[in-house]
Amino acid sequence: MKNTPVDYQIAKCVIDSYGLSDFGKATIREVVAIASQLEKDTNTEFIHMEMGVPGLKAAQVGVDAEIAALENGIASVYPNINGADVLKKEASRFIKAFLNIAVAPEGCVPVTGSMQGTYASFLTACQCDAKRDTILFIDPGFPVQKQQITVMGYKYESFDVYEYRGDKLRKVLEDYLAKGNIAAMIYSNPNNPAWFCLTDKELQIIGEMSNKFDTIVIEDLAYFAMDFRKELGQPFEAPFQPTVAHYTDNYILQISGSKAFSYAGQRIGVTAISDKLYHKSFAGLTQRYGGGTFGTVYTHRVLYALSSGTSHSAQFALAAMFKAASDGVFDFVSETKEYGRRAKRLKDIFLRHGFKIVYDLDLGEPIADGFYFTIAYPGMSGGELMKELIYYGVSAISLSTTGSGQEGLRACTSFIKDNQYQLLDERLALFNSNHPI
Repeated sequence: MKNTPVDYQIAKCVIDSYGLSDFGKATIREVVAIASQLEKDTNTEFIHMEMGVPGLKAAQVGVDAEIAALENGIASVYPNINGADVLKKEASRFIKAFLNIAVAPEGCVPVTGSMQGTYASFLTACQCDAKRDTILFIDPGFPVQKQQITVMGYKYESFDVYEYRGDKLRKVLEDYLAKGNIAAMIYSNPNNPAWFCLTDKELQIIGEMSNKFDTIVIEDLAYFAMDFRKELGQPFEAPFQPTVAHYTDNYILQISGSKAFSYAGQRIGVTAISDKLYHKSFAGLTQRYGGGTFGTVYTHRVLYALSSGTSHSAQFALAAMFKAASDGVFDFVSETKEYGRRAKRLKDIFLRHGFKIVYDLDLGEPIADGFYFTIAYPGMSGGELMKELIYYGVSAISLSTTGSGQEGLRACTSFIKDNQYQLLDERLALFNSNHPI
């Protein structure tokens, strides 16, 4: 085990210094910190696959619009807590163009990224009814969202949908929702980390369960239109990005500027609340705030307390990107297809050296190539594999931190450089030689 690309003893000392009793439970930030320190201490290039950070150039139409807004003096003016009118209008139009759903501009509320959008959604949903204090995660999912629940002091339940695809989803959802303690359920589509995509039939089941038990659905669309098996990039033309909004009015959509437009640094997104939910009153909210509807409490109470609004100039950037996409002059989907091309090359390398794809099928159809994929190695747990790959200059995160019941790792394609495909091939060949199957 001495002939590893990263000096074995130095790597072991750095890993041990973090005092992690179970390396498989290391957070994304801890893995990044360890890999970055080893890169510096050993002068060894790492192949970073742990962080879900965009690896493409920010959409120029957004950059130009934000610069123009700043030059026009917008930085000196507090943003309206409801959001800039132009963004609300263009968000509503974008949703119609690419999801074929009507959400009034009123319900399109800017947030400082989907992270704030989900935090505010969890907080508001759990205040609607004192008996409903729990969020249900349809896992695997984004680990930090569970951390948000912990920070708020609420509760969560979860299940790995791996064994409950298709019609099986109905029974497991009914079992959880029938207990009466679920305020909202959340999932991402396409999925972070497994990259499977819930089908229209599965979304219909979620919508029907939402209606039956009057439960809010939070749909995280961070990877908007990134199921590259379908041509989802034509505004106002089918096929559209699948959404639960076709099957229930109890929905909240989280639409982020980070991945679709590579605008992560400005922390901008939109929470889109259905017209019905926006105007719905709840006894818990009335008792706590003296009145208000879900939408007004979300905006004027919760968001106001969290951040007093969203970056003013970034709102103009997102509005411009939404408009250009809806006008058909900005093909944002073609831009993000680069992630799919990277995933295909990376998966081929891993498979060639004895690894397997964990979430490999989407109801019998091969999983899409995209922002993430999942890997495992025979005879190793996810934690063991994550730690061992560190010695080979490859960093990823364990699936166990995402709520998955499967052993393996989540790998992200966004930071991969052109020179690293050959480097990865060489390192995994050595890994396979040192760990014969």
